[in-house]
Amino acid sequence: MSERVVPSPHLDALRRPLRDLRISVTDRCNLRCTYCMPQETFGRDFIFLRHDDLLRFEEVIRVARQCVALGVRKIRLSGGEPLLRRGIERLVEMLAKLTAVDGRPVEVAMTTNGTLLAKKAQTLKDAGLTRLNVSLDALDGEVFRRATGSAAPVAAVLEGIAAAQAAGLAPLKVNAVVKRGINEDQILPLAAHFRHTDVIMRFIEYMDVGESNGWRLDDVVTARDILASIHAQYPLRALDPQYPGEVAQRWAYVDGGGEIGVIASVSHAFCHDCSRLRLSTDGKLYTCLFANAGHDLRTPLRNGEDDDALRARIARIWQGREDRYSQLRHAMTEGCAGKIEMSYIGG
Repeated sequence: MSERVVPSPHLDALRRPLRDLRISVTDRCNLRCTYCMPQETFGRDFIFLRHDDLLRFEEVIRVARQCVALGVRKIRLSGGEPLLRRGIERLVEMLAKLTAVDGRPVEVAMTTNGTLLAKKAQTLKDAGLTRLNVSLDALDGEVFRRATGSAAPVAAVLEGIAAAQAAGLAPLKVNAVVKRGINEDQILPLAAHFRHTDVIMRFIEYMDVGESNGWRLDDVVTARDILASIHAQYPLRALDPQYPGEVAQRWAYVDGGGEIGVIASVSHAFCHDCSRLRLSTDGKLYTCLFANAGHDLRTPLRNGEDDDALRARIARIWQGREDRYSQLRHAMTEGCAGKIEMSYIGG
């Protein structure tokens, strides 16, 4: 039998292949986390996108299909909170039918805050969701309320995590963004809680995404400090990356208690092998999480642009990509103006 011929990857200006597409399906969220949608900015009077401004599922699929033809192997749904988007299971089912250029099914993943997950986990799994990340910044109820700006109980997230495990959504990853003065005292409790559970706990450095979260370098608890505090209690050993471009540094407990990860997005930039495109809720394509402008796809989609032209448009955007914000962060002036909010572009 002859070997399957896989088309050459489309490379950007820095010779990085396109492998991942992140899709924000809504700009709304039921939490007000301090690092993403702080209450001071996203209050009751904040004007979110109108329903007609959101990409329809059929439009999302058209973009996703062309990105897959250009090399995308993994699609991650995010928001805002993706479980607030009505009929999200239908979109998952549509995406799960896509086939990558190497002939394998496209991996469909999701990042959620978990508060609505308990009732959705099984239907998401049945629809074809293959991986799930749940955000959980604290186990202590008061710290959780302070971090999320919400009265939502921690128990709702833990119930959602349990439901996802019962549905077979594994390996399940739980993400905590660590911000000094907010939840650094939750590092060890979170690590301890998810040891020996088959859940991969991941700690993320507080990032300067968007313009509303008041980011300061002094508020960053570095991956090095996070690892040191865990290692002192539960000795760790380093693990190799599972694939090129993996953003998390992987560590295993020496005693066999499982695996953790740290995402050192500030102290250790990983731009050199970033393979991600991001599709915003209203149909703009962004080539970097820290971008200040996107490329409009909704207009050509609604003006009847055919698939070949749409694919060529996306290919041009990727091939012209030069983004490496994190690598340049320390050489830039403070407060790079106009960065897109994480709730709009997806984390």
